[in-house]
Amino acid sequence: MVNHSSTLDQAFAALSDPTRRDVVQQLRLGPASVSDLAARHPMSLPSFMKHLTVLTNAGLVASTKRGRVRECRLVPDALDDTERWIADHQRTWRTRLDALDLALQEGSPE
Repeated sequence: MVNHSSTLDQAFAALSDPTRRDVVQQLRLGPASVSDLAARHPMSLPSFMKHLTVLTNAGLVASTKRGRVRECRLVPDALDDTERWIADHQRTWRTRLDALDLALQEGSPE
């Protein structure tokens, strides 16, 4: 089981906001400038930049500056720990629910 609680906490906190999830969704298509990302969201640029900062601090997004344009991209392996944590919990609950289902089937009159 993955035990990187700080990394997981940051990733889950970053993804808990719909604006940040939308940014991640946008960046799945490829890198984009901050202004292109911000254009889809009805908020001020400073407010939007706070969302990008959360994603960056969580390690989900990286950016580079070319001239006056800051380009953002997803960090490819950033969600690996989160994916493993979810998969581990899915396996645990599937096993438990399968055992419960079996016990209920064995205990029910036919």
